[in-house]
Amino acid sequence: MIVCVAVVGHQNNPLYIQSFTEADDALKLHHIVHCSLDVIDERVNNTKKSGPMLNEAFLGLLYPTENYKVYGYLTNTKVKFILVTTDLDVRDADVRNFFRKFHAAYVDAVSNPFHVPGKKITSRTFAGGVSNLVKSFGLSSSG
Repeated sequence: MIVCVAVVGHQNNPLYIQSFTEADDALKLHHIVHCSLDVIDERVNNTKKSGPMLNEAFLGLLYPTENYKVYGYLTNTKVKFILVTTDLDVRDADVRNFFRKFHAAYVDAVSNPFHVPGKKITSRTFAGGVSNLVKSFGLSSSG
């Protein structure tokens, strides 16, 4: 089950963070998202290890915690997508597919002429689309 998704700008500014759990966990999930930015920067800036993967947008599993797994995705414009899930046996193909759809929803949201680049995404259509993606991910990954 997906418990949190985030969009972080190229200057590590949060553009969109949504948690899908109780309010008590929201702060912990925001901290996990914030910590994952260091892992993303380390992978992107360490060219020795990730040389052939530089063209790959999907960063894969960033790090596991006791209760969560954190996945990352990096766009061409250095915008980072972060996914936190409680499922410990998620297939990479499902996560890749989720990020592709999430990226498409993000592109639709920022293509809005009323959206100011670099500012938080406040579109209700984007939030609804993300919620639907999260719900469909839970159904497709358990089946």
